[in-house]
Amino acid sequence: MPDIFIPDALPQSSGPELTGRALFPHRHLLSIADLKPWEIRFLLDEAEHWAQANKGQARKHDGRLAGMTQINAFFENSTRTLLSFEIAGKRLGADVVNMHAGQSSVKKGETLIDTAMTLNAMAADVIVIRHASSGAVALIADKVDCPVLNAGDGWHQHPTQALLDALTIRRRKGGFEGLIVAICGDVLHSRVARSNMLCLAALGAQVRAVAPPTLLPPEVEMLGAIPFTRMDEGLDGADVVMMLRLQNERMDGAFIPSPREYHALYGLTPERLAIAKPDALVMHPGPMNRGVEITSTVADHPDRSAITEQVAMGVAVRMACLDVLTRGARGVEGWA
Repeated sequence: MPDIFIPDALPQSSGPELTGRALFPHRHLLSIADLKPWEIRFLLDEAEHWAQANKGQARKHDGRLAGMTQINAFFENSTRTLLSFEIAGKRLGADVVNMHAGQSSVKKGETLIDTAMTLNAMAADVIVIRHASSGAVALIADKVDCPVLNAGDGWHQHPTQALLDALTIRRRKGGFEGLIVAICGDVLHSRVARSNMLCLAALGAQVRAVAPPTLLPPEVEMLGAIPFTRMDEGLDGADVVMMLRLQNERMDGAFIPSPREYHALYGLTPERLAIAKPDALVMHPGPMNRGVEITSTVADHPDRSAITEQVAMGVAVRMACLDVLTRGARGVEGWA
């Protein structure tokens, strides 16, 4: 495992000197686009604390959210994200309740507004929402009295995934200035790609979006990335290679000829990884389609792959976000 950098060893944020609520004035966490660079760095510093606290301890329970109720309302399935938020909430001492789409009244025809009003009536202290429709999380957030965290909405945003990816990169590379990050694969349908492009560009990295022309969104440059349609060109000199899976469930039409041809042109193999820098980091938000966008040899590389580390950083980032967003309600000094 390469050396891990911690915040004390990093340059100080170039943002204004702020404390308390002024450090993070947002009621919700809905989109990376809502955050200033120093607000992103603040959340990464908070998450680093939890990454260290979670490491190698037999007892990881903190208890600062004791007596608070966290509802994880997942209208779209995602085992790993739900589990990550559940573990994060429980380690902080919250009473965590999971609401699954298959068991919800939405399946019986209830409108999203009605669902929001129902959740609000339950007097939750924080709600984590995942939804298949872009903008649905913001709509619910507007109708409830507690903080809301976006755990992914349609093609739109997945802010905690971008934060955990940024934390993983910072721990491995020490910072972002001058880094070349290639985000490769189904960029068009990926909220992870959109959040990461905004986040990493804001932190000073040069971001590349590498995909077939049919899988590149037209607004990719507005999101802070340079588009590439040839995999070898996009990987040339990259410090970080972030692979994305084909979002088949969000595709309506033929975007690629076949998975086999896609792998031949855009799959990350050891030969392709060699085009990037010798110490290039390999990342993937999961779940992986081995043999399609990435080979097992690359995904399981003991030094180059940070995929399992991303999972660990996910818990730390979500603990930080839950802690920060509930500080006002908990009466933490300076956060009223």
